[in-house]
Amino acid sequence: MVLLLGMAAAGWCAAAGGDDAAWHTILSSVNLSPDTGAPVILPSESGGMAPADVTLRLMQGYYVILEGESKAAESLGFHAGGKRVTVRSLVDRHDPKVQVVWEQAVDAPVFEVPPEATVYAHERWTGAPLVAGMRKKMGAVLWIAANPGPSGRERFPYLLQALRDLGLEPPLTSKRLWVFLDTSYRMRVDPDYMAKLWRRNGIAALHIAAWHYFEADEQRDAYLRRIIGACHRNAILVYAWLELPHVSERFWEAHPEWREKTALGTDAHLDWRKLMNLRNPDCAGAVRQGVEDLLRRFDWDGVNLAELYFESLEGHANPSRFTPMNPDVRKEFRERAGFDPADLFRPDSERYWQKNAAGLRQFLDYRVELAERIEREWMAEIGRMRKELPHLDLVLTHVDNLLDPGTRDRIGADAGRVLPLLDKQDFTFLVEDPATAWNMGPERYPKLAAGYAPLVRKPGRLAIDINVVDRYQDVYPTKQQTGVELLRELHLASQAFPRVTLYFENSLRKTDWPLAGPATTAVRALRLEERKTTVDLAAGGGVKWQGPAKVDGAPWPVVSQGTVWLPAGEHVVEPGDGDPAVQVLDLNAELKSARVEGTTLELAYESTTRALAILNRTPKKLEVDGREVEPKVWVFDEGWVLVLPPGQHVVTLITDSGV
Repeated sequence: MVLLLGMAAAGWCAAAGGDDAAWHTILSSVNLSPDTGAPVILPSESGGMAPADVTLRLMQGYYVILEGESKAAESLGFHAGGKRVTVRSLVDRHDPKVQVVWEQAVDAPVFEVPPEATVYAHERWTGAPLVAGMRKKMGAVLWIAANPGPSGRERFPYLLQALRDLGLEPPLTSKRLWVFLDTSYRMRVDPDYMAKLWRRNGIAALHIAAWHYFEADEQRDAYLRRIIGACHRNAILVYAWLELPHVSERFWEAHPEWREKTALGTDAHLDWRKLMNLRNPDCAGAVRQGVEDLLRRFDWDGVNLAELYFESLEGHANPSRFTPMNPDVRKEFRERAGFDPADLFRPDSERYWQKNAAGLRQFLDYRVELAERIEREWMAEIGRMRKELPHLDLVLTHVDNLLDPGTRDRIGADAGRVLPLLDKQDFTFLVEDPATAWNMGPERYPKLAAGYAPLVRKPGRLAIDINVVDRYQDVYPTKQQTGVELLRELHLASQAFPRVTLYFENSLRKTDWPLAGPATTAVRALRLEERKTTVDLAAGGGVKWQGPAKVDGAPWPVVSQGTVWLPAGEHVVEPGDGDPAVQVLDLNAELKSARVEGTTLELAYESTTRALAILNRTPKKLEVDGREVEPKVWVFDEGWVLVLPPGQHVVTLITDSGV
């Protein structure tokens, strides 16, 4: 970031008093904590500053944060009036449609703000200003009427957006996010425009709802190919997201004889999913054939087998949603246990399962074993397809049952039974955040990661899925995560897990996207100086930078859009003597190292699927691990996409000598 890099040598620091703990939490969510050298004066210091000192700090480029009444606030034109207001709800200009409600109301004066200030948030009914900011001299002022709450997220969701509006940009960013995409929400958008936006917002891969394309359809297929092509041109990977036993709308309508049944004997149309009986051999065979055709028809980079277990979140207590109870499951269980599981829910004996606790336990345990069996079968099926399409990555999305052990009985999901497969098979285990934990706050993610750590030998193949949706619990200040809460979730999750996934692309608020990349940068240490940045990254990320750069004393070729992209580890970024002839403008892989000399580039990387590298020059010769291979290149108007093989490799690339 130009401002931070150019002025850190002036000795900028942020107050570290105990009263500012909430602000440290807020700012650290996008790596702007005081120890980074961020030009921020926090309220414990700013509130007692003399007007002359405030003016001096603003001339030096500080961002002065003020809370409520103070000498500094008065000097800048924030005056408390005689009227008071009880604040329980507010409207923020960053997203006026979001309902912001405080759990505890606050009584506060009605303030007069300077005419040049922008009011970012006001009390819903009276219009009393609650958050305001203005540029002053070389710096800026952010004022709030009350403190942000003990954890920093109780009252004002969009404080980081307000600071960004005032010019304070995070110094680091990343492009590591996976995101679920249901294209039914995006049928009228331009794929080329959206792909550029997705990549700019830090998205590495889209997991696209593949059930919409299960059956071939000329118009729909053409649209999906446009999306995939646009993503690949922007170095975004694309996964086929499957939600078996939901297959497709058309499959459900065509095969009523194969529909899953609930404990009440009704067709299992539950929420949006229409479940099919995968234990029926004919049904399973038809689905396998359809999945094979789906994977061959489009240029996927991977497959996501998601939620291959049962309904419902209420478990056996709600027989109208409890599955599986199809004839094949009932027959298999009856042969094993000696009774029909449907008898547990006989209408002539209400809640019969309460009188047969042992039988219920037997069926719930069978259900868990069956879910594991189905997951293994479908992972083997995709494994067979990977022999034909070796670049395909595999992801298994599995709901967590460590935070809430009751999940095991409710939906038949037991992570501990599936995790040992990581020792034998090459896939990513994507931990889905259970709905029952959505109100537990961002701090649950480090706890969750600690719970999984002793269960896996390949921690690099773990990922976390954050559901950004309206929560059914009583939560404050917003029903859906947004602003400070969401960014804190992303930050803590990215520190705890190698990969963060969001459900889903359309649910995130537009105002949150520009800060998603900074929030998901996994950094251990950062030091900003006048002409040098030292950073220690836990995973690859980017340092905001203008102009040519040297990294660790050598010219650096992996740069784009004012960002120097670095591998994990400790690095020093300094001004370079000029731009290298060969530049990697984007790379969708884990960067290990890079070196450039003239028109020759050496690059080391690791990727679970094929890697995509966008170059500024035409590649003429390519060596992979010392062996020359024919470069596979997708040419487009703004550059060249070099397609590289999955795995861990060192590539040497010779480009043309033209501009």
